[in-house]
Amino acid sequence: MDIEVLAMVNDTVATMMTCGFDDQYCDVGLIIGTGTNACYMEELRHVDLVEGDEGRMCVNTEWGGFGDDGALSDYITEFDQDVDATSINPGKQIFEKMVSGMYLGELVRLVVLKMAKLGQLFDGLVPDALRTKGKITTAHVAAMEEYKNGLKNTRDILVELGLNPSQDDCVAVQHVSTIVSFRSSNLVAAGLAAILTRIKQNRHLRALRITVGVDGTVYKTHPQYGKRLHKVVRRLLPECQVRFVLSDSGSSKGAALVTAVAQRLASRKRQVDETLAPFKLSQEQLQLVKATMRAGLEAGLKNKGPSAVKMLPSYVYHTPDGTERGKYLALDLGGTNFRAMLVKFKKGLQNNTRLYHKIYTVPLEIMQGTGEELFDHLAQYVSDFLDYMGMKKAHLPAGFTFSFPCEQTAIDTGILVSWTKGFKATDCEGHDVVNLLREAIKRRNEYDLDIVAVVNDTVGTMMSCAYEDPQCEVGLIAGTGSNAYEETPEAVEDKVEGLDDGSKGDKKWGGLGDDGSLDDIITPFDAEVDHNSVNSGKQRFEKLTSGMYLGEIVREVLLDLTRGGLLFRGRVTETLKTPGIFQTKYLSQIERENRGLDHLNITVGVDGALYKLHPHFSGVLQETTRVLAPQCNVTFLPSEEGSGKGAALITAVARQNSNHRLYKSHPLTLLDITQRFRKELVTGLGRDTNTTATLKMLPTFVRSIPDGSEKGDFIALDLGGSNFRILRVKVSHEKKQTVQMESEIYDTPEDIIHGTGARLFDHVAECLGNFMEKHNIKDKKLPVGFTFSFPCQQTKLDEGFLITWTKRFKASGVEGMDVVQLLNKAIKKRGVSADIMAVVNDTVGTMMTCGFDDQRCEVGIIIGTGTNACYMEELRHIDLVEGDEGRMCVNTEWGAFGDDGRLEDIRTEFDREIDRGSLNPGSQLFEKMVSGMYMGELVRLILVKMAREGLLFEGRITPELLTKGKIETKHVSAIEKSKEGLIKAREILNKLGLEPSADDCIAVQHVCAIVSFRSASLVAATLAGILMRLKENKGASRLRTTVGIDGSLYKMHPQYARRLHKTVRRLVPDCDVRFLLSESGSGKGAAMVTAVAYRLAEQSRQIAQILSEFSLTTEQLLEVRKDAAVFVLPICVSQYLDSDNKILILGEAENEDRDPKWPF
Repeated sequence: MDIEVLAMVNDTVATMMTCGFDDQYCDVGLIIGTGTNACYMEELRHVDLVEGDEGRMCVNTEWGGFGDDGALSDYITEFDQDVDATSINPGKQIFEKMVSGMYLGELVRLVVLKMAKLGQLFDGLVPDALRTKGKITTAHVAAMEEYKNGLKNTRDILVELGLNPSQDDCVAVQHVSTIVSFRSSNLVAAGLAAILTRIKQNRHLRALRITVGVDGTVYKTHPQYGKRLHKVVRRLLPECQVRFVLSDSGSSKGAALVTAVAQRLASRKRQVDETLAPFKLSQEQLQLVKATMRAGLEAGLKNKGPSAVKMLPSYVYHTPDGTERGKYLALDLGGTNFRAMLVKFKKGLQNNTRLYHKIYTVPLEIMQGTGEELFDHLAQYVSDFLDYMGMKKAHLPAGFTFSFPCEQTAIDTGILVSWTKGFKATDCEGHDVVNLLREAIKRRNEYDLDIVAVVNDTVGTMMSCAYEDPQCEVGLIAGTGSNAYEETPEAVEDKVEGLDDGSKGDKKWGGLGDDGSLDDIITPFDAEVDHNSVNSGKQRFEKLTSGMYLGEIVREVLLDLTRGGLLFRGRVTETLKTPGIFQTKYLSQIERENRGLDHLNITVGVDGALYKLHPHFSGVLQETTRVLAPQCNVTFLPSEEGSGKGAALITAVARQNSNHRLYKSHPLTLLDITQRFRKELVTGLGRDTNTTATLKMLPTFVRSIPDGSEKGDFIALDLGGSNFRILRVKVSHEKKQTVQMESEIYDTPEDIIHGTGARLFDHVAECLGNFMEKHNIKDKKLPVGFTFSFPCQQTKLDEGFLITWTKRFKASGVEGMDVVQLLNKAIKKRGVSADIMAVVNDTVGTMMTCGFDDQRCEVGIIIGTGTNACYMEELRHIDLVEGDEGRMCVNTEWGAFGDDGRLEDIRTEFDREIDRGSLNPGSQLFEKMVSGMYMGELVRLILVKMAREGLLFEGRITPELLTKGKIETKHVSAIEKSKEGLIKAREILNKLGLEPSADDCIAVQHVCAIVSFRSASLVAATLAGILMRLKENKGASRLRTTVGIDGSLYKMHPQYARRLHKTVRRLVPDCDVRFLLSESGSGKGAAMVTAVAYRLAEQSRQIAQILSEFSLTTEQLLEVRKDAAVFVLPICVSQYLDSDNKILILGEAENEDRDPKWPF
C-alpha cells in the first residue's frame, strides 16, 4: 500500500474544517471536552512566524496555556490552586484547568468538601469517598444540572459517596455544580470573544457574520453549557452574528478535509505558478535589462541614428543652491489632472517654502479633442487660479511641467514628440507647447505670464528633491507613466553643441524595448495589453512598469486563470472581461500591509502614484537596485510637493529669488467631539443629572411644527442682540397659504443693555406701542409671540424664567425672573393692548420659520453673534416634563458646551485669552470658540502673536492692532472672499496702521480661514450629534431631515455654509440633510409658534365639544351603578362564584387566565 501523508492537523483545526465543509462562514474551531483549545483563520501578514503576507492561515492558539504567565491570577481560586498543585504539570495549562471537562468534577468535589468540613453540608459529615480525588466527575456535574432529574441525580451521586443528604444539601451541591460550569462557559466565551474581535478588526467590519465549529464532551453532553456559552458570547459582541455548529463527525472527517483542501490548493498553486512564471525575472534577466538600458543610454546620448531611449536635453544647467527667492507660478500637465501652483521661496533658507495650489480635472473629450481646445482649457484653469489667489494683475514668471516627450532647443521651448498616457489632442505633435500655451493666454487677454521654462515631470521631481538635498542627481517617476532623469556632463555634447557645464538629460526610458530588445521578458499578457493600447508597439518598457498598465496586466492574468478554472470556480463575468476595470490602485489596496512606506533620505528623487501608494513597490525597487549596483549607496525620497515645485525651482534658479514660509495650522478632529456632545445631551435630558449638565436641554413647550393649516393675524417681538425687531405676520388661506409681514427694527442702546431690567422692558413696550400706532393696530388685541434669545427655564409656553444673560447683556433684576411677566407689566404701564401667548428662543423661532416651508424641519440652529440649537425630542426622554406621548422642541443652549472642561484639549491659548477678557469668564466656552461675537477677536490675537514673533509685518505692531475689537467678524468674512479677499485684507490692515506685503496679506487670509474653518467644523460636530440622536429616536437606518438655520455668520461669511454642509455630511453619511436658510429670521418663527398654539388650542376646544356628550355627572354614574346591579349581576355573577359563593376577582393571581365573556 502506498500512502502519502499530506497533512497533520490538530483536533481543533479538524473541527473547524469539518464544520466549514457544511458552512463556509466557519472561520473558528473550538474544543471544550477533556481539554480545551481554539483555532481561527488569521491574516498571513500578521503571522510573523511564517514567510509571506498574502491570504490567510489557520492558527492553533493552544489557549489552554493562557494564564501560565500569571495573567489570570486575579481569577484563580484556592480550589484552582489545589487542582493545579496535584496535577501532573503544575503551573501549566492554567486556563484549561479552570474550564475543561478533565477538572470540572474535581473542582466541584473540592468545593463540596470544604463546605462539608465547615459544617455547611451533610451536618458536617465527611466520608472517605468525598476525600478521594476523582470521585466526582464531569459526567456527574452534567447529570446534576439536568432540567428535571437534576436533584434526583444529585441525591443518587451523593448516596454513592456514602452520604445521606437532605433536600437542602442536594440543592446546594447542584448550585455548586452550576457555579463551576457557568464560570467555565463564561471564561470560554471571553476567550472566544477576543478571537472574534480580532477577526472583525482584520476585516475592518462594523458587524461580523461568522460561524464557530464546536466539539467536545462538555459542550455536547452538559445540558446547559451550550446555551450559556452562546448567550454570553452574544452579550459580549452584540454587533456580531455568531452561529455555533456542532461537529457531528468529530475531528477525523476534518483531517480528511484538510488533506483534500491541501491537495486542491497545491494543484492550483502549481498551475497558477506556471501561469505567473514569465513574470519572475532572474538575476541574469535583470542584468540583461540593465545592460540593455545602459546601451540605450549611450546610444541616446550620441546624435547617431534613432534610439529607443531618447535622452532629451532639458537645458537645465544647475540644481538649486538655497539662495532662490521670489514668487513663481508652476503649471503641471501630466495626466487626467492639471495643477496650478503658486510657489514662494524664502531668502537664504532651504526647506522653507510656501505652496498654494488647485487641481483641475481634464475631461476625456478635451484630452482627445483639438490642441486649441486643450490649451484654451489650460488657460482658463490658470485664469481661475489667479482669480482664486487674487493675483490676476501680477506679472509672474512661470514654469510649465509638461510630462510628455519633447525635443527642446532652449529651456523655454519644447516640441512635442508624441502624446502618451491617453492624450491624443490633434495639431500638437511637432509643435512648441510653450507657444501653444502663450497663444491661448493671449486669446483670453486677461492676465500676463512670463513662461520661463518648460520641464518634464521627472526633471521637476529631481529639482524639487535637490532643493532638500544638493546630492540629488537623479529623478524618477513611477506612476501613471514611468521615466527617469539624470545630470549628464560632457556626454550630451554630441546632441547639444556649446555645452561646457553639467547639463541635465531627460531619459525617455518608457520607449526601451520598442526595438525588440526586451522580447525575452515580455509575457503573452504584456503583448495583449500592448495590442489593445492606443500606441501599439511603442513605450514597451512603460507598459511593463507603469501604473497606467499594471492593473490591466493583472486583469488579463485573472481572466486567464479564471478561464482555466483556477479562480472564481471558473465563472468569467462580463465585468472581468471589460478592459480598464481593474485599476492599479486596487493593487495598492490589495497588497497594503499594516506597516506604512519607509521614507528615506534623498539621493534619487522619486515621484508618482505607483511609487507613493503601492505598499511594496518602493521596497522592491530599492532592494533590486542595491543588488544590481552593489558598489552604490543608493537612497530614495519621494518628492512630497511633486514636480510642480520643481518647475518653480527651475524658474527660480534662472532668476535667483526666494521667499518666506507659510503660517500653517493643523485641522481639527471631530468624531470625538460628536461623541462627547451626545453624552452631554443625555445628561441634560435627565431629571437627576440636568443640574450638573452644561447642556441645559430646556423644554420649550412647543409640541408641533406648522402643518399648513395655521391662519390669523399675529405680532412677533424679537430681542436677542443690539437690535430689537417687531413684526406683524398675517397668515391667510385663499387659494394657498400665504404669509404677509411688516417689520420695524429698533436700536437697543448699550446703556439699556447694561442698565436695569425695568428700563429694558420699558424700552421694548415703548417700541411695541410705537409699532402698533404706526401700523394702525393700536386698538386690536392681537396674539403676541416673544422671541427672547437667552437661556430660559420654561414650565409652560407663555412663561420663561431667565437663567443667565449672554451676548453682552447684563440688565439687572432679570435673571431668575419670568420675562413674560416683566414684559406684561411694562406693556400694561404703557397702556398697550397685547396678549403674549408664547415666549420662544430665537433658535426655536428659526426652526418654526423653516418648518412653515418644509415640514421635515425638526432642527433649528443659530450661528451669528451667538450660537445655539434646538430640535424635536421624544417626550418620553425629557424627564423635566410630565408625559411621554408625542414630541417637544428642546432648546439645547449648546453655547455652554465645554463649560465643565470637556473641550480643554482643543482650546487654544487664544480661546483662553478671549474667555479671560469676557463679561462671563468660564461660561459659554463653546460659543466663544465658534460664534461671530468672538471670531474677529480670535484672529486679532493670533496676528498679534505672529507679529511679535516676526512672522508678520516685519515684526511691527501698531496700537490699533493691540486694541481689542479692532478686527471684527465682518472683516474676517471680507478677507475670505474668493476674488477680492486679498485686496480687502490689505485695506483692513492699512486701517490698523500697518503696511502689509502681499505675503502678509496671504498669511492673514490663511489665519482667517483656519479660525472660521474651526468654527464650522465644531458646529458640524455638535449638529452631527443631534442628527444621530434623531436617527436613533426614530429607529431609522437612514435619516431624512431638514435643518433650519439663521445667523449673520452663516449668512454673511462667503465660505462658512459650504464648509459646514460638507463636514456634516462627512460625519453623518447615513443622513440626508437639507439646510434651509431662515429668510425671515426668528421673529416670524415666534408668530408661527403662536399660530400653532392657536391651532392646537382650537383643535382641543373642538375635540372637547365633541366628547362632551360622553361626560357623565356623578348622578349619572350612580344611576348606571344602580342599573348594573339590577340587570347585570343576576345574569353574570353566578358564573364567577367560588365554592364559598365569593366573587372571583379577575387578575388577582399573576398568571390567571381571563374569561373573554367577563363584561367588566
